Amino acid sequence: MSCLWCVIVISLLWDVMRKHYLLPVLCTSLFMVSGNCVALAPQPAKVPDAGYLTPATQPDATRYLPPPPQAGSARQAADDHAFQSTRGLKGGARWALATSDADLSMESLLRSYSCAAGFTLDARKAPRLVALISRMDSSEGPAMRYAKSTWHRPRPFVGNNQPICTESDRAHLATSGAYPSGHTILGWSTALVLAELLPDRSTEILQRGRVFGESRIVCGVHWASDVLEGYMSASADIAAMHGNPAFRADLDAARTELAGLRQASSAPNAQACAIEQDAATHSPL
Repeated sequence: MSCLWCVIVISLLWDVMRKHYLLPVLCTSLFMVSGNCVALAPQPAKVPDAGYLTPATQPDATRYLPPPPQAGSARQAADDHAFQSTRGLKGGARWALATSDADLSMESLLRSYSCAAGFTLDARKAPRLVALISRMDSSEGPAMRYAKSTWHRPRPFVGNNQPICTESDRAHLATSGAYPSGHTILGWSTALVLAELLPDRSTEILQRGRVFGESRIVCGVHWASDVLEGYMSASADIAAMHGNPAFRADLDAARTELAGLRQASSAPNAQACAIEQDAATHSPL
């Protein structure tokens, strides 16, 4: 069989086959017949990992969440109270924790769950866990940004001079929507996954996930309802991700990795753990 036949077939089927990553299979089959087709077949470029959710499986927060509170409503009154009552925390240990929780670098995010996990979560030693959470974050981003842009709710510090814990971000945050809280979505998603990977520490991990979200209220950059609906959004996203085999496989890989890390890691900082526990017992919600 002439290899010209290979070229004709591949040129006709290229667009279809590359979408399904089946071109190598096609060419291998043709190689068995022609003996020299592989050299002529174009090779697909390396494709980065996609998210765990597709447009068909991504829950639409603008449909399942309630709209943001309206002025004069009981929900808005509760939001106003939570914002005002936490301004007095500036300069204290809870304020410092909120500032630390604002850092979403993977090193900081995992470290914030070390006390809850019962051992130090070092991002440098947990590449599979890092890859899992990073892909989760990428999966949740589009729907979160869509919801924020749909409602474009002003943040609580807009229009006043009340302090926030990340003053350098004030100008940027003032232009972005508050509802729901993106930090809370990532923090609660991380808590849900860690609770699944370390079920004997699930209570502590979920408690820390709540505190992580509440840090956005203490920080002054989110209303309480932004945070509450952030918990719901994260729960919806993680539930949907469980339908993806790749997500479940990555969970298994991270579980094995954590089991080894748990045996070799040091205990977390006791003072940091005490501050986190105090924060859990003094909720602004």
